[in-house]
Amino acid sequence: MNPMATERHTLKPAHWPRPSGYSNGIVATGRQIFVAGQVGWDAHGKFNSARLADQVKQALQNICEVLAEAKAGPEHIVRLTWYVTSRDEYISDLEGIGAAYREVMGKNFPVMSVVQVVALMEAKAKVEIEATAVLPGV
Repeated sequence: MNPMATERHTLKPAHWPRPSGYSNGIVATGRQIFVAGQVGWDAHGKFNSARLADQVKQALQNICEVLAEAKAGPEHIVRLTWYVTSRDEYISDLEGIGAAYREVMGKNFPVMSVVQVVALMEAKAKVEIEATAVLPGV
């Protein structure tokens, strides 16, 4: 077992169908890391794309950069909360969003919620993502 892997177990009631792209629940032990909402801008505060999938990818990369400060990575994420400005745009580009997600997150499928909001504080932002990660106990 990888000593840096989070000690965790996915929760799925036996009679429930397997969720696609997320987990219903996770139990984990270790140090918790809370990452504030990240939008799809680069390190200079510039949005390089208006496409939702591109902003999702950048927001996830930003989360991973914050996690790296604690010597953590996407494999330690146990929860994501997404705030999107358009449910329709989200649904119409699930393939692109999924590809962006897998490129950054790999096969880690934490518990997730996606919520449509009227607007985000950054006018050009189409998505903001919060994360919770758990590092293995020391």
